Amino acid sequence: MTRPMGQTDADNFDTFRDCLFSAVVEKSLGRRGRKTKTSKRQTGASIPAPPAAEADPSELADFSDYLASEIFNSLPEDLQRLSYHTLQDSPGLSEKWSLPLTLSVYEEVSSHIPGDVTDSLTAYGLIEPPVSDVQTFIAPVISAYVGGATTPPPKWAETRKNECEICDRDWVPMTYHHLIPRQVHAKALKRNWHEEHQLNSVAWLCRACHSFVHRMATNEELAKEWYTVDRICERDDVQKWAQWVRKVRWKKS
Repeated sequence: MTRPMGQTDADNFDTFRDCLFSAVVEKSLGRRGRKTKTSKRQTGASIPAPPAAEADPSELADFSDYLASEIFNSLPEDLQRLSYHTLQDSPGLSEKWSLPLTLSVYEEVSSHIPGDVTDSLTAYGLIEPPVSDVQTFIAPVISAYVGGATTPPPKWAETRKNECEICDRDWVPMTYHHLIPRQVHAKALKRNWHEEHQLNSVAWLCRACHSFVHRMATNEELAKEWYTVDRICERDDVQKWAQWVRKVRWKKS
């Protein structure tokens, strides 16, 4: 039986669903649409078919919502309830769930995922045994989710936006994107790309747009060319992406 969600669980589910949605989109990019047989869960309910890129956003939302619900409810309770404060208050949880996660943790999480989910991921080409399996699919999702759920309150919280600065959606969780990625701060100063006071500039983006930005350019390219929201939004591919993703809405629980 699925236990009732508290507010932390519900917030974490939203974060998890966005992380999983980003993974499904990334796997779907470049894949041509194809007809798929309607799959049935053991309960008899239809499993929404995942669309290829450019497909109806509502189809992608339905499929991602199904996967997120099934997987999140299978996760260990301490993972479902994870937060910055729980890691600070519990050395045991901090040792287990602090990033980077260990292989044994990924194996444990993967072992709880229902077989129906694995079958769906395989049927729709999101995993392709033996090249990839449910663990290779879920590992980056869990890592992104843990990062999102345990991020400390940012020093620049006063800059927080209520909507994504790319797609304008205000019904999904926000993440902060370092416009000049931290990994290249030293290089940016050494090569005079930016002054030190500019290094901590951030944009507030939904998880899907945040992932898109990191797919569109390397950290160095972001620092040199795409270091403001205005510059990013001038790109044709970003404008097309924003127009598409803002149509993705989750069903109310």
